[in-house]
Amino acid sequence: MSKEKHDERETREHATDGLIARLDRAERSPGAERLRTRTYELLAAEPGAPVVDVGCGAGRAVAELAERGARVTGVDADVRMVAVARERWPGADFRVADVGRLPFGDGTVHGYRADKALHELPDPAAALAEARRVLAPGGRVVLVGQDWEALVLDAADAALTRTIVHARASLIPSPRAARRQRGLLLDAGLSAVTAEAHTTVLTGPEALPLLTGLAERACAAGAITGDQAGAWCAEQRERARTDRLFLAVPMFLAAGTAG
Repeated sequence: MSKEKHDERETREHATDGLIARLDRAERSPGAERLRTRTYELLAAEPGAPVVDVGCGAGRAVAELAERGARVTGVDADVRMVAVARERWPGADFRVADVGRLPFGDGTVHGYRADKALHELPDPAAALAEARRVLAPGGRVVLVGQDWEALVLDAADAALTRTIVHARASLIPSPRAARRQRGLLLDAGLSAVTAEAHTTVLTGPEALPLLTGLAERACAAGAITGDQAGAWCAEQRERARTDRLFLAVPMFLAAGTAG
């Protein structure tokens, strides 16, 4: 392997490790636990029913669904992410696969769950078409997503804050996928489609990595200056120190049934 390819692989693995650490922090929160439980309720998987968790990450939901009796497979396109999931949950089934080409036959899956996955895709509709292909009649789809343009936070400079939020959203392939979930399910031919909103409110220093990350990415994209990013992040750190921080993250759920 050339040095360039080795360095590139190390960079990718470092980025994935950082993402895993952020996901671990988020998944331990009471709000995230309640949200996952709600997705399991909507999935309504019978004991032994084959279920796929798309964009499974480090595998927590796969393990929890297995504890509920489902025969679940976790799928993720990130090789490093799947390796970590296999290390953490050695008895579970994890596979490296693309959401547009799932390793299942037509009509063989009874449940399809995608948690914060669609916004990473340039064409979420194609992923739902693939979900429809693998779903058996009566199978359930449950989608969870964060709308990256719908973050609500308190800051002194409202115009700068809007620039930061929109600049970060513009770096995501489908930042508004969450608000489209209901329509995507209907377009894919599912019935009994429902939609819900669950908002997580953060008021402490646990929100700082997300907030500073927004400003840093906006700065790297050239949307704001380094001085603006530094001052904005400093304000958020001071808000956290003085108990004045406020961040609301709306999460949207949509579910439907295959005919």
